[in-house]
Amino acid sequence: MIPIRDNILCNTRPYVSWGIMLVCTVIFISMKMMPDEMQRQLTYLYGMVPIRYSNPNWSAAFGLPFDNYLSFLTNLFLHGGWVHLIINMWFMWIFTKSIENRMGHVKFLIFYLWCGLFATVVQWYFEPDLTFPVVGASGAIAGVLGAYFFMYPYARIVIWLPLFFLPIFFELPAIAFLGFWVIIQLQNATASLVFDGIALSVAWWAHLGGFLAGALLYPLFVNDVAESFESE
Repeated sequence: MIPIRDNILCNTRPYVSWGIMLVCTVIFISMKMMPDEMQRQLTYLYGMVPIRYSNPNWSAAFGLPFDNYLSFLTNLFLHGGWVHLIINMWFMWIFTKSIENRMGHVKFLIFYLWCGLFATVVQWYFEPDLTFPVVGASGAIAGVLGAYFFMYPYARIVIWLPLFFLPIFFELPAIAFLGFWVIIQLQNATASLVFDGIALSVAWWAHLGGFLAGALLYPLFVNDVAESFESE
């Protein structure tokens, strides 16, 4: 199920969201223009490699300097491929504008970064021995989804079901779509613990951690701005 749009009208432009999307895209394209080895070095340096902080000896042997946990934030602006980038930026385009509208630009930026930081910490806690970089904005975006879940539970989300590429569209309340999203994240995250050695390509725990952070923190950042919905 692919979300297409929601029915929330905003009275401000989401400049911070657009700025984050621009930064992520520029960094990704710039890195794609670099030699493969340089891309790899930068990804390991600025992506969050969990074992880097769990096993200092491994980190020293691998050649990664101690960075005062800077990569817990810098990883939020890196992406592993075009599909990864496009999916994250698409979710930002749909869901962040209404949250930024309610919080204001500065508060939204702080909220976004805090959610991303918490998401990365949760991923490190549950998978401390991973030897490859955790990258992507999805943990921070999950925080936005956590806020959206409670702030706009009955907003209507237009969904595209790509069944044989047919134009099948329908609407779901946000609470149903995001609830289903959480179930998928929880299922895959717990599978990574139950089935030892399972190959991971997605930071499921970061998604859950970000969602939880957003759900808990959003009341501290929301301004009293009226929201409205499109007329049916």
